Amino acid sequence: MLEDMSGFLTQSLWKAVFLLSLLAVGGGYADSNCTTRRCLAEMLISKNYSSQPQDDNCIQIIKVPFIEYQTLAVDTKDLRLISRLQATIVWMDPELKWDTSVYQYDKVVLPVDKIWTPELHVTNGIVTTMKHSSRDLLAYSNGTVIHNVIINAEVNCEVNLFNYPFAADECPVAIHAWSTDGCGTELVFGVVWMIGSTHGDWKTDDVNLLEKKADQNYIMVSLSITYLNPFITLLVPSILIILADVVSFALPLGGGERNSFKVTLVLSFTMFLIILNNQLPGDGQCSPIIRPHFCICLVFLVLSMLVSLVLTRVAQDGGLNLCCGSKGSVPGNTGNMEEKEAEEAKADISVIQLNASDNQALRKVISFLETLETKELENERRQKFANTLDKIFFWLYLAVGVIYFCAITCVMVLYKCEVNHFDFWYEK
Repeated sequence: MLEDMSGFLTQSLWKAVFLLSLLAVGGGYADSNCTTRRCLAEMLISKNYSSQPQDDNCIQIIKVPFIEYQTLAVDTKDLRLISRLQATIVWMDPELKWDTSVYQYDKVVLPVDKIWTPELHVTNGIVTTMKHSSRDLLAYSNGTVIHNVIINAEVNCEVNLFNYPFAADECPVAIHAWSTDGCGTELVFGVVWMIGSTHGDWKTDDVNLLEKKADQNYIMVSLSITYLNPFITLLVPSILIILADVVSFALPLGGGERNSFKVTLVLSFTMFLIILNNQLPGDGQCSPIIRPHFCICLVFLVLSMLVSLVLTRVAQDGGLNLCCGSKGSVPGNTGNMEEKEAEEAKADISVIQLNASDNQALRKVISFLETLETKELENERRQKFANTLDKIFFWLYLAVGVIYFCAITCVMVLYKCEVNHFDFWYEK
């Protein structure tokens, strides 16, 4: 009985082992015969090649057949160019080849984090980030891999702002990949395409892929400012304020209206500069000429105000005497003398009526009238002298103002300040 049971158990055990062996062999055979596109992808992923493809010369050629460039912003305060690049990159990875007679597909989609992918860098970038445009990439049966990456770069660019608001300049965006001592990657570029040409006050006119040396490739971005907005908000107010100051010479010297108006213009322009201080471009190698322009306009206004004050004093006193006991006290004394003479004349007239002293009264009246006439002639002479000086200064002020504004406009439009945009490349 025991022998029969032992034989039965032995036979059952052998049958179980046999069945398990068949399952294992059948499963392996089924796996080896999986030729779907997903099985192909899993087969390539299982190789786990995370290092750069390397051959005898230790250099991997990375082709960049297409770059899409976009200028996001131009920071004129910190002199930065903020750009976005989307690049198509192509490279060969021999370990990712497969036999098309087994897997009858020419291409397959692979996860980007499962194989090696190159990194692109912006040489003159202050802040640079590269990210994959997708979680997947495309691999071909001959080992060719195609992928798209997005680069956001903040480039340190010494934009020529000397001619602001008529500024225009070129800014390089240098692109490279890692390599050292004859090993690494080498980039071969194709074409670049520009999108989104207008951004704020700045406009991207053109982009070109250029090469300075064998390993120094860059995108030259041509920028220009749309000058209408800054011209209206910056230059036009300064021109109008100077024009109002010139026209204010039509106001009379006496009365104080002209002096009050000119003081108001100076204070208004000062407030205008304070408000625009944070809006003006930053300083650099080519500092904007609009800054000294505003300073010169303020000097014009202050000088005109001071001359008007001086001429008002000249019209009143006939000149300037800044010493103690100046002519400033003379008008008061003169007024007192006039009052005394008038009182004497009235007294004399009353005496005439009372005493009938005709000759003496007439002499006093004639003397009083001659004194008034002399004073009126003196006042007219002083006023005429002040008006002559005022006219001379007006025409001189007008001529200098016109010449200055013509000269500053020509300099803003025509002068070209040279900037070295490639100082980030240096000889080692």
